[in-house]
Amino acid sequence: MDKPRVPQTDGDRKWRRRRLYLRTGQAIMIAGGLILTVHWLTHIEVFGAQQPPLIVDFVAGYPAGFLVFIFGAIIASRKVS
Repeated sequence: MDKPRVPQTDGDRKWRRRRLYLRTGQAIMIAGGLILTVHWLTHIEVFGAQQPPLIVDFVAGYPAGFLVFIFGAIIASRKVS
């Protein structure tokens, strides 16, 4: 049989929402770290001798990785009101 649901207090809801923001932000930060790592590995020619075109280097390289990482940090540090 199912247990009866205990009504959640406001503190429980805030705690769960805070944990959701934290874990989502951390997952986004990991994605940003992966973008940065793959871009760095491409520069040291782990995947072959060809370098990415200049526009890819400016748009999808380090700037995009840093922006994704910072966005994840902002989400992870969000305070629940």
